[in-house]
Amino acid sequence: MFAIKNVAVCAVITGAVALFGMQSAQAALPVQHWVQPSGVAVYLVESPAVPMVDVQVDFDAGNRRDPAEKAGLANVTAGMTTKGVRAIGSVSAAGPSQGAKAPSGGSVVREATSVGAYDSALDENALGEAWADLGAAFSAGASNDRMSFSLRSLTYPDLLARAVALAARQLAEPSFPPDVWLRERERLSAAIREANTRPGTVAGRAFAQAVYGAHPYGYEMTEETLARISVADMQAQHARLLPCRAKVSIVGAVTRAQADALVQQLFARLPTTACEAQPAVAEVAPLAAAVERIIPFDSAQAHVLIGQPGFKHDDPDFFPLTVGNYILGGGGFVSRLTTEVREKRGLSYSTYSYFAPALHAGAYTVGLQTRPDQAAQAVQVAREVVRKFVAEGPTDAELKAAKDNLIGGFALRIDSNRKLLGSVANIAWYGLPLDYLDTWTQQVARVTVADIKAAFLRKLQPERMVTVVVGGKP
Repeated sequence: MFAIKNVAVCAVITGAVALFGMQSAQAALPVQHWVQPSGVAVYLVESPAVPMVDVQVDFDAGNRRDPAEKAGLANVTAGMTTKGVRAIGSVSAAGPSQGAKAPSGGSVVREATSVGAYDSALDENALGEAWADLGAAFSAGASNDRMSFSLRSLTYPDLLARAVALAARQLAEPSFPPDVWLRERERLSAAIREANTRPGTVAGRAFAQAVYGAHPYGYEMTEETLARISVADMQAQHARLLPCRAKVSIVGAVTRAQADALVQQLFARLPTTACEAQPAVAEVAPLAAAVERIIPFDSAQAHVLIGQPGFKHDDPDFFPLTVGNYILGGGGFVSRLTTEVREKRGLSYSTYSYFAPALHAGAYTVGLQTRPDQAAQAVQVAREVVRKFVAEGPTDAELKAAKDNLIGGFALRIDSNRKLLGSVANIAWYGLPLDYLDTWTQQVARVTVADIKAAFLRKLQPERMVTVVVGGKP
């Protein structure tokens, strides 16, 4: 066990150095894509610099699929898949074909690996110990759009086969132990109560509700919604995780043949039921009028959020909006918002803005913190900066500086397997072109001042934004 763990640590360090050097010279790597007979869509980037592989499995089972009265169901379902697996019959699993090369460079042939040690029921402690023994990791979580599962393992055949076999059990056969759910529900409820004592939580909740209205993006997990979620609800949610609804992204030292076999093994325990179309989710409604919410809160700082529904990830204005927002509020100390709010007036230590494009229009958000007695002035300045930018667009000098920074920093977006995996997963999830990473800097370079001005005029309505201020004594 000690040797495995030390090999894994060395591999991570070596891989980070090797991958950074490789990708500094080469901005991106070819993305391979195919669909298995089960319907699983696979996206692969071969990265042989270090004998490791990272896998991300995404399902359309995120928060947007939650019933309003059971908000948080996707999150707790994902979390409970890590709390144990139920017992199964004796199974023998084979590792991916054409096993990965060992450090010596010798070829390793495919070999069957017994996983009998994993056939019995495993509680959360045994499951954690099993992953620690392998020097591998498996995790699960949910966002607005996706329920995601991640696997990281060394690619030595004896380790990878066992890691994939264990991940397959955890993906397909979580036990959802009722006693553990009661404990987790109380833990989550306590965390919610504690979070509600913070002004940032109150501001974020009020902002999301005002921006999204009745859309699921605005749902909030509360003590009340948690109390309505049962083990049966989680089991029903899990039953919707079918292979034909999965998108799998892989980055690491595996060939296409090995990746294909890995995915087959990973999904071997899930039912191959034909997929029916899931219900459509309505789009986020635009704001009909400005909304202002001033919420008293006894805090040293007032939390300010200003914004509105933004745009979907597949919007043709994606790059003009991305570059433009870097200039407006996404570029840190070089952004207009920072210059006007912090540098010229000293109203806030930092201020920022960002778009959150997703399957639906994620929020455009301007955020800052300031003294409660300065909140009104800070809001006025921030609103004016946004209004002027939407009306006039950036200057040529601002655009050049933004392009230089974004293009020059692109390599840092993919300088590790995990970062690269996130980019590949976005290609898979949003149906982006396979050469998206290769052309990203070209897309940025083509953006003009006129493009940014036109895109912001189309997407933002400064006169109809939500403003939330939390802070100041009643």
